[in-house]
Amino acid sequence: MDTTRATENAVHEIGLRWRGLREELSESGADEATLKALDSAAGGVSGIPGPQGEALFAADGELIAAYTLSSPPSRNRASLLPVPDPIELVSDLDDGLPYVVVALDREGADIYAYPAYGSLSEERHTSGATLHINKVPTGGWRQKHHQRHTEEVWFANAAEVAHDVEEAVKNVQAAAVFVGGDERALGKVREHLHHSTAEMLIELSGGGRGDPDAIAELRKSVEEGLRRTAVVLRSGLMEQYAQDLNREGRAVQGLSATCEALRSGQVGRLLLAGDRTDEPTLWASASDPLETAEDRSRMTDPAEAFEAPASSLLLRAAQATSAAFTRLPDSGDAQDGAGAFLRFSAAP
Repeated sequence: MDTTRATENAVHEIGLRWRGLREELSESGADEATLKALDSAAGGVSGIPGPQGEALFAADGELIAAYTLSSPPSRNRASLLPVPDPIELVSDLDDGLPYVVVALDREGADIYAYPAYGSLSEERHTSGATLHINKVPTGGWRQKHHQRHTEEVWFANAAEVAHDVEEAVKNVQAAAVFVGGDERALGKVREHLHHSTAEMLIELSGGGRGDPDAIAELRKSVEEGLRRTAVVLRSGLMEQYAQDLNREGRAVQGLSATCEALRSGQVGRLLLAGDRTDEPTLWASASDPLETAEDRSRMTDPAEAFEAPASSLLLRAAQATSAAFTRLPDSGDAQDGAGAFLRFSAAP
C-alpha cells in the first residue's frame, strides 16, 4: 500500500486506502481476527518523509511481518492466499545496493557506510592536520616552503581518508562510493585508493562537511545516484541474459520453461517482470514449493493444488532452492514476464 505522507491530508488518504483493501480481504474470506491484526500496523511510519509504501503479512489472527518500502508500489493491492505474495517487497529490496558516502574537505572526511538492506552500518570521521592547510600568497622562498608543507599536509590527510574509505567499502562490500566536497582533496584521496575502489567513485557536486545544507544536498544527490547505478547494473545483467539465451543450457525464457527449470532445481537466478498488470496465474502445491504448472492436471496431486499469481509462486520456488532474484526493467525483457539464468551459467 502507498503510505506516502507528502500532503496535509495524507493520513486520511492512507486510511481510505486501507479501508478499501480491508473490504477486499473481508469479501475474499479473511477472518476478522486477522484483519484486526493488520489494522494494528496499517498506515506506514509517520517519521519518514517523502514517498514510501508498506508490505504487511498476517495469518491466523496474528501480524507476521510489517515492512516499509522505499517507494510506493505501482498499485495498492491485497490478496488472500495459502502462501505469502511478497513480490513488491522483494522487488524493493532488489533495488538495494551497498554503498559508501564521503563528505570531503582538505582536513578530512565524514564517511558513512550502508549495507544493501537496512540502516547505516558504519560512520567514520577523519580529521587530519590543519596547520598551513591553505597556501600563503607571499612570494619568494617562504611561499615555496609553505606550499610544499601544505601539499604534504594534504597528502597525509588524504592517505588517512583513503584508508577509512577502503575499510568502509570492505565492511559493507560496497558497489559504489559517492563523494562530495572539495575537488582538490578528492584528487589526492584518489591517489591513495586501490584501483578497484577508485573505479567505484561517483563524484557529486557540493556536499562539503559540517554544513547542514550541503549535507542535505549531498544526500539528495546520493539517492539519485543510487537509482542510476541500479539501472546500470541491471542493464548489464540483461545484456548478459540476452547473450546467454543464444547459448544452449545457459538461460531460459518464458513461463513454461522457467517453471520446468525451477522444478528441476536448475535456476541460478530468477528474472521476473516488475509490472504485474494482467499477470498470469499458476498452479502450485502447498507441500512442495518446486511444483508449479500452468495446467492443474500436470500437478502430482491436482486435488490439493491451489492457484496464485505466477510471480509469487516462481519466487517461492526460487527461494526454496536458494536461487538469486532480479526484477526485470519491464515486461518486455522476457516472454510472459519470466526467465532465468541456469545454475551453470556465468551470471553473477
